[in-house]
Amino acid sequence: MFGTIRRHQTWLWAVIITAIIISFVYYFSPASKLNNGGGGGKVNLGLINDERVGRQDLENASREVELRYFFMSGGHWPDASAKQNGFDPEREAYQWLLLVQKQEQMGIHSNSEEAAQAARQLLAQFQKAGITSPDVFVRQILEPHGLQMEDFERFTRHFLGIQELISTVGLSGKLVTPQEAKGLYVREHEELATAAVFFSASNYLASVPAPTPAALSQFYSNRIANYRIPDRVQVSYVKFDLTNYQAQADAEVAKKTNLDEEITAAYQRDPSNFLRQAKSQSLEEAKVKIHESQLKGLETEAAHKKANAFASELFDVSPARPGNLASLAKSKSLPAQVTAPFDQDGPRSLDVGTSFVKAAFSLSPDNEPFAGPIDGDDAVYVIAFEKSLPSEIPPLDQIRDQVTTDYKYNMAAGLARQAGMAFSQTLTNGLAKNKTFSAVCTEAKLKPVELPPFSLSTRTLPEEVENHLTLNQLMQLAFTTPPATASEFKPTAEGGVILYVRSRMPLDEAKMQADLPAYVSYVRNQRVNEAFQQWFSREAQRAFRETPLNQPRQQQPPSLSSRSAKS
Repeated sequence: MFGTIRRHQTWLWAVIITAIIISFVYYFSPASKLNNGGGGGKVNLGLINDERVGRQDLENASREVELRYFFMSGGHWPDASAKQNGFDPEREAYQWLLLVQKQEQMGIHSNSEEAAQAARQLLAQFQKAGITSPDVFVRQILEPHGLQMEDFERFTRHFLGIQELISTVGLSGKLVTPQEAKGLYVREHEELATAAVFFSASNYLASVPAPTPAALSQFYSNRIANYRIPDRVQVSYVKFDLTNYQAQADAEVAKKTNLDEEITAAYQRDPSNFLRQAKSQSLEEAKVKIHESQLKGLETEAAHKKANAFASELFDVSPARPGNLASLAKSKSLPAQVTAPFDQDGPRSLDVGTSFVKAAFSLSPDNEPFAGPIDGDDAVYVIAFEKSLPSEIPPLDQIRDQVTTDYKYNMAAGLARQAGMAFSQTLTNGLAKNKTFSAVCTEAKLKPVELPPFSLSTRTLPEEVENHLTLNQLMQLAFTTPPATASEFKPTAEGGVILYVRSRMPLDEAKMQADLPAYVSYVRNQRVNEAFQQWFSREAQRAFRETPLNQPRQQQPPSLSSRSAKS
């Protein structure tokens, strides 16, 4: 079945901007609490629709669920935070087995060419991070997490089957008429003309007197947790800049003479989806971005190779001590630097992500002094433990200026809210007397801000608004306030706002007609997913009656997620 994938071990890694979206309903039965304990001997893993669950089947499903999480989260593996947010690997492994079982019952099978194409599409999103070949994917992604290429191949086959399963089961969702879709389009895209009056703490700071020592001390005591400095670390590091490999990457991209043709072909298959995924307004803009992504991926791969060679030599030095990094770097004429202390937000001086921070906080001088290579945005890093600084609460005298600033801002925000509530009543009375919104504002010596038109489909805040309230707050105010009326005063962190809705604006008929075909397809896909979710919920309730998902804790199997990363 997967001979084609194996033959494609030297895949041409063209960028194919295609969204493969899978939607699941998670079966949250009150009894679905799996135990992480377990023991030896034969374990009853239960039945799914009268079919016995095998240990190897469940292990395989667990690995595939990890891969699904990895791809759907943009390259993150399930961890403690994922579990805190509701991700249960045991429950989802059983759900995955049910979906695989349904594929078999419905005769859904993917051929090897489809699987190879899906694999390329799934991995294309990681080219920017330097995953530019199957060997790199296996070495850098799969093997460190106890997975192999056969796990990815099996996952890809089942992943494709689930797409077809969704389409088959959710067929009724496609019965959306153009008229119904048009009504939804109008609701989502009809824009409002609005104006806002913001009451900001910054406008009232001058009215706040300096706090007395007693008031400042009380303010500090009431908010002492806000001043806690979290745990921090310092690391030493050697940085392998991507720019050092730019010429090499340019030469490699120049060899790909058919890249533009492949991009154009992907665009022609689905123009609107292509541009949306490429975050581009035109094909030419997309080509530029994709070429840049190709260059970035090749630069990262080259830097990663150099960093990996350095790290391999570093890890071989015995005894393993943090200072070995600086010593080895000096011997190779590489600069070794030390970060300032940083918390979970990461070092401000480096353009790095969560992987760097997670690795840094896992270091210890004795057991794990080194980590890397770690990919950053502009470089690849090898790091070593330098120092660990525990959490602390600084005394008031040490941060008096900061607490004073916070005190005055807090008092100013209170004054802003008082002014906002008072004006809200004034505005209500003025509008009732047929005064215009602008006239009432002028009389109160307030200057309203005219906002750019926006609709329910708007995803970013106007610049005039983003420093005052969130997108959700704006939407709630705007679409619960009738035209030609004002909202109630809405308190915010900085003070508050009153929104006046002038009118609903007519839609651009030509644009709507141009957008409708793609929008109809979008609505139908949403309905297909909804229909599938409802079906899956019903199937899960029946299928899992004789599995550990519905058994007391002491009867549940050992955790699959506790297996060794090297198993």
